[in-house]
Amino acid sequence: MRFRFILSETWTNIRRNGSMILSVMLVTFISFLFIGASVLMQAQITQAKGDWYDKVEVVVWLCPDGSSQSANCASGKAPTQEEIVDIEQTITTQLPKVVSSDISYVSRQEFFDNTFTKRYPGGVYQGRTMTPADMQDSLRLQLTDPSKYTQVSEVLSGVNGVEDVQDQRQIFDPVFAVLNRATAVTVALAVVMIVVAVLLTGTTIRMSAASRRNETEIMRFVGASNLVIRLPFVLEGALAAFLGSLLSGAVLAGMVEVFITRWLAQTISWMPFITMRTVAVITPGLVLGAVLLSVVVSAISLRRYLKA
Repeated sequence: MRFRFILSETWTNIRRNGSMILSVMLVTFISFLFIGASVLMQAQITQAKGDWYDKVEVVVWLCPDGSSQSANCASGKAPTQEEIVDIEQTITTQLPKVVSSDISYVSRQEFFDNTFTKRYPGGVYQGRTMTPADMQDSLRLQLTDPSKYTQVSEVLSGVNGVEDVQDQRQIFDPVFAVLNRATAVTVALAVVMIVVAVLLTGTTIRMSAASRRNETEIMRFVGASNLVIRLPFVLEGALAAFLGSLLSGAVLAGMVEVFITRWLAQTISWMPFITMRTVAVITPGLVLGAVLLSVVVSAISLRRYLKA
């Protein structure tokens, strides 16, 4: 009987304050849409880093034939096979815990055929037609810990026959930096919207309580407890927050499905993307967080207006 009464009072509050409840729901929707977007963006960054950083290599460019600005290439000649073997031995003996056992040697011909011509069809680069003789031999290293790239660079910086050491992560780090800044902006907007949601929820609950003060006084006179009096107002705000956060989860799912699953994932095959499963994982957290926030704000707001 008491539960039915509480539900009846909640429904009465919702009908009387429909526009305000809708406002709370929409603000909650926008706030948690920003939060969900920032979480998804960070999940995308983490997934891409985990996949790419496991695959990226350290490229040891060997000296080319001809002039080079590197002091290690003062002879003006590319290293011989014996010298290349010596460089590989230097790597394995001085960096046994940094570099994995597989060291791939890529000749200038292999680089020209498998990489250069795919990037520059016909071998045309800046108006010149390049040939394998214009390329460089290289060694490709897989690191056991990608963060230890500097150790490889320090060991090989003074080795004859090595012109340059390049960490492929440097290609991706600027992209990740931009995405991290975008995530920070999204989080900042989410914080602002949460503050707005808190203020609006508190104001709505206080207005609802003030408009029904006479009724709540009568309920108190007939022996109703504080919980029974306050619970309809709390449920009113919780329902608005629940619907708003649920709507934000649905919109996030639609965005991932349309823009990522059906578009980016079909266009860019070399990059791992988040999926609907990621949305399914974070949506319960968004809903729970929104409802808890609403309950706390409502309870605090009612302490002043519904004191015993």
